[in-house]
Amino acid sequence: MVPSPTKLPDLFDPPSGPETERADEPAARSGARVGVLLPLPLKGVYDYAVPADLSLAPGDVVAVPFGPRTVHGVVWGDARGDVDDKKLKAVSGKLAARPLAKPLREFVDWVAGYTISSPGSVLRLVMSVPEALEPPKPLAGFVLAADGGREPSGLRMTPARKKVLAAAADMVPRTGPDLARKSGVGTSVIRGLADAGLLQAVEILPGADVPAPDANRAGPTLSEDQTVAAAAIAGSVGAGFAVHLLDGVTGSGKTEVYFEAAAAALRRGQQVLVMLPEIALSAQWLKRFEDRFGVPPAEWHSDLTRAQRRETWRAVAAGDVKVLVGARSALFLPFPDLGLIVVDEEHEAAYKQEEGVIYHARDMAVVRARLTGIPVVLATATPSLETQLNADAGRYAREVLTARHAGAALPEIGIIDMRADGPAGQQWLSERLSTALRETVAAGEQAMLYLNRRGYAP
Repeated sequence: MVPSPTKLPDLFDPPSGPETERADEPAARSGARVGVLLPLPLKGVYDYAVPADLSLAPGDVVAVPFGPRTVHGVVWGDARGDVDDKKLKAVSGKLAARPLAKPLREFVDWVAGYTISSPGSVLRLVMSVPEALEPPKPLAGFVLAADGGREPSGLRMTPARKKVLAAAADMVPRTGPDLARKSGVGTSVIRGLADAGLLQAVEILPGADVPAPDANRAGPTLSEDQTVAAAAIAGSVGAGFAVHLLDGVTGSGKTEVYFEAAAAALRRGQQVLVMLPEIALSAQWLKRFEDRFGVPPAEWHSDLTRAQRRETWRAVAAGDVKVLVGARSALFLPFPDLGLIVVDEEHEAAYKQEEGVIYHARDMAVVRARLTGIPVVLATATPSLETQLNADAGRYAREVLTARHAGAALPEIGIIDMRADGPAGQQWLSERLSTALRETVAAGEQAMLYLNRRGYAP
């Protein structure tokens, strides 16, 4: 079992607040050397010389020679200084990717030390989509030419061509297929206008189309308990590090409570990470989010295609993704302005990573929140022992929801003693259970029975 941060009291010292600026991190100029951390299972940083035409600062993503190949790494800080200048290789170049913020680099070092892993192995969790670090290939697009309003000789202005020129009048670059769809014509019309010089060819940098959630969209009416809990959690957004245990019975509306905290972070222009144990099975949660905020959130899980992961990684790093819901690996995405972390069903064993870097995502979420200086919410109906201990010790604030939402009642649960109320001959269900099943089916409802067998083993 992965140990809990309960053994690290310094984790809960008063936070110093988020440190996303790099003003205190001086750039290394030509003639200097820097320590570069590579996303490989290596002991630590490697020294590289800074070329004359380059200025580097901690967090910059760079390309460096490593043996016979070129790999991507991150400027981590001071060089080790144990390599002779004559043997020192130079940084090949700086990538256009956004630098890794200081709290994320501190998080990598913290996780490496806590899990007894190499920092490079943890960095590989951050740089899990290497192709996302390269600039995207531009797409061929079109805009209205400077004299696109003229009617060239020899080209008849058909209604279809007029539609295209009217659609391109806003001067927004669009690909040929996009412009054709907007105009309701075929792509051959676009090519004809481009050949005639009425449309000008341009390059378009592709990007993820990420709709922004509406933080001011009205949500459902909260109960008294929900209102108190939502006010406490939302009030901590922007006030530094805090851990809230949202402890509520099943059906008490915990999701709607932390949605209010998410809305508070969105109104501050910050990003929100929501972690679920089984993201691929959470269609109901995604529907509730869209009902609340008007758009679906970005997703991060193993069912995404490589292209989807690449675009999502870039959009997160650029700050375009405002709310992301994901599995445990989402904790290592490079959020530049993270304002809130939510760990739903925090007791679930699915948050444990058992291969490679072995960690518990719930505990590491608390660590990342601490290093970033933001609140984290642990939501559950059955708190884990570690979380219960931290709440009892006063390290975690506890918000309790004691009743089910909208007056819903918990189902009745009864125990049947098979010795006193056993089945009839040649039967294996008690008479009480058989009667309850008949009544359920007669009412047009469904029933489910679990049989305590696996294969041939009782």
